[in-house]
Amino acid sequence: MSVFGLLALTAPATAQSVASGRTVTSAPVIPPPSSYADVADHAVESATIIDATIRRTREVEAARAPNVPPQLVRLYVEAEVGTVIYGRNPVARRFAYLVDVPRQADGRPPRLNRQRVLLFARPVDLPTQIRLVAPNAQLAWDAGRDATARTIANELARGEVPPRITGVAQAFHVPGTIAGESETQIFLGTDSGNPVSLSILRRPGQSPRWGVAFGEIVDESAGQPARRTLGWYRLACGLPASLPRNAIDGLASADIATTVADYALVVRSVGACDRTPPAPPPAMTPRR
Repeated sequence: MSVFGLLALTAPATAQSVASGRTVTSAPVIPPPSSYADVADHAVESATIIDATIRRTREVEAARAPNVPPQLVRLYVEAEVGTVIYGRNPVARRFAYLVDVPRQADGRPPRLNRQRVLLFARPVDLPTQIRLVAPNAQLAWDAGRDATARTIANELARGEVPPRITGVAQAFHVPGTIAGESETQIFLGTDSGNPVSLSILRRPGQSPRWGVAFGEIVDESAGQPARRTLGWYRLACGLPASLPRNAIDGLASADIATTVADYALVVRSVGACDRTPPAPPPAMTPRR
């Protein structure tokens, strides 16, 4: 039995009960917040995102996994599909894959049977096998991660995937015709070469206004990306903390301070990337 295509992503239904002849509608359950970046890091590389339950695991012997660090173990996993959150490739109801996970403190592999997980996979030829986008592209399921994955799946389905930002290429500043008026444009480097630019406008008596353009057109209509969207994620996790010196070398000395302040305004407004720092490897005790 196979699961195909994108599944409809619907809002959670409200619960209803009958009490004293009246229908009582409870408020929908809101998932707890989760790290957007932890999910997006894998999702933007994925052809398929699966909510699955692990049924069996088997350790891959070290000779067949020579590049796995000693604090990790490679597992051959058999899992069962719960839902295909995103993807157009067929996935069998039961399928297999390889994943690298941290060892327990005693050096043994963790016990993952019956654990519910989110999987992020590349295209594959066989529906009974998937290939993760990274050796660790398996996340333990929780309601917050599930909601985040479904939100990102909607953006992926619409083709709205901004490129990864690799740095700042060049900044320009144009003073206005009246005091306190100016425009700063900052062009960003990307892994794909596709253009991304920031525009910061200052008007007398108004708060500075900024926007980002993911494309060729740069104008005053560019807006700020909403938090916990792929546009926000690319900025929050890709913008350098400050303007590099080479990006402002061509500016007049009188314009540098405003340009630096405008860039700092954008960084503060976007906020920090919420990626979870990697956990330190456990202090493993020798196995007896």
